[in-house]
Amino acid sequence: MVTTKVPMKPDDAQRRSQRVMLKASVVVLTQGADNKLISETTRTVTVNAHGAMILLGMKVSIGQLLTVRHAGTGEEASCRVVYLSPHQAEKREVGVDFIKPSPGFWRISFPPPDWTNRSPEAKKTTGPSSMPGKSKIKK
Repeated sequence: MVTTKVPMKPDDAQRRSQRVMLKASVVVLTQGADNKLISETTRTVTVNAHGAMILLGMKVSIGQLLTVRHAGTGEEASCRVVYLSPHQAEKREVGVDFIKPSPGFWRISFPPPDWTNRSPEAKKTTGPSSMPGKSKIKK
């Protein structure tokens, strides 16, 4: 019997950490073909403790090394391109993995690995609208 190995999509693999939708401004840096530094200011689509999905106009390839600079903190992290979206528009989604684990890079707390949108915490709402009778200001 002959079996064909089908390449896994990013969603097929076991997630190491939860993805969080976060639009963070970043600067992506890499070496061009002429060894000159190329940079692009862009944003993330989703982030996790091990990397991010970013929108990128510059041409990159799987395995290419990049540096991502968090525009809010100035912190930089080396990463590797691990995914390119098939949609070639002005900007495409590019998945990057940090070379060294950097869970604090995005300055957010990630949900635990077993969290889902069906978890009890996902159903809770916080803020004044979630407290009946408390939304009116008494004078």
